[in-house]
Amino acid sequence: MRSMAWRTRIFTAAVASAGALLVLPGSPAAADPAGATIDTTALPDGFRGLSNGTIIDYWTTRSNGEPVKASGALFVPSGPAPAGGWPIMAYDHGTSGMGPGCGGQTDTSRMSRPKEDQVIQYFVNKGFAVVAPDYLGLGRFDTRPHPYLEISTEAGSTVDLIRAARASDPALSRTWAVTGFSQGGQAALGTAHLQSALVPDLDFRGTITVDPESDLEMITPFVGPWVPEIPGQAGTAVNGFVVSMLAGLRDTHPEIDVDSYLTPRGRQAVDASQSLCFADIMKVVDGMGIGDMLSRPLNTPAFQAAMSEYMTVPVNGYDAPILLLVNTNDTTVPSPLHAALAAQFAANGVNFQTVVGTGTHTQLSPQMWDAIGAFTDRILATPTVA
Repeated sequence: MRSMAWRTRIFTAAVASAGALLVLPGSPAAADPAGATIDTTALPDGFRGLSNGTIIDYWTTRSNGEPVKASGALFVPSGPAPAGGWPIMAYDHGTSGMGPGCGGQTDTSRMSRPKEDQVIQYFVNKGFAVVAPDYLGLGRFDTRPHPYLEISTEAGSTVDLIRAARASDPALSRTWAVTGFSQGGQAALGTAHLQSALVPDLDFRGTITVDPESDLEMITPFVGPWVPEIPGQAGTAVNGFVVSMLAGLRDTHPEIDVDSYLTPRGRQAVDASQSLCFADIMKVVDGMGIGDMLSRPLNTPAFQAAMSEYMTVPVNGYDAPILLLVNTNDTTVPSPLHAALAAQFAANGVNFQTVVGTGTHTQLSPQMWDAIGAFTDRILATPTVA
């Protein structure tokens, strides 16, 4: 069953075309329904190692349906577009923080990741136009804390950027796919699941997801003040993920009173983190343990219901193939969670292929690159449906 946020997002899309009739004149929704372009700005040549880049500011919605501004980037290959236009690859990035400028897709001054640039360059050189959302709250607009791991707004930001990009550039095709790493892997799966309801007029071909976040909501009932500190940088990163998720959940679900689960130290960390990029969030939580943040267990029915709506990855209902790339030595999203996701996909008859590597989180082995190449070759080899 789809969550309330999922159903709200679908309903919002369904009425967007009639927005002027449903809201007061002059409101953002009346003039600019989700997916409408606000503005475009050329990126400097060489940004992320590419030419032909454009910043796209556009409207998307929160999970409650409220219109909100977002930003993302479009990168188009050089030369004339093929017949039918450039096929689109949406790229969903991994964890980057909570505040404006942390997305890194339209401005790398606060967040720069060269390995991510290489992935985007790969797809552009392959012949895809790449659209890369900053996600809600991480781009050029200060719109409250990023709802970290909220799957419906990750997906909405991605789909709405595709719509805005196609409206801005007539050389873009109806054919598209989505790729994501880590948080972006979760976002890509959410996008794949939601796209048929939001953009049924487009020609969606499939999903590449690398070490995606999944099933963490199944662990939280066992989390409470008793959890010890995890030593080292890995533990600090885990603390950063938890603080980011709690900050996003607090903003999107005020009814569950997240602060009531936090110690004074935990509230201080959540407050301090909600406008920072991830490297600075790790500094805030360095030397803390999850147990230091929590005053009581996260196992109440209200908290668990909110968590499930907020971040659960769908395990059925996909209408295009999925390439699931996972690593056995992943400690950021522990590899047993990847195995659980694959098992759920198999049990539900999802059309997916898995390539298992022995690297660390989001590390791509030669076999994974080969699988990505074969997967995208199939997308490019099949003509766009008119």
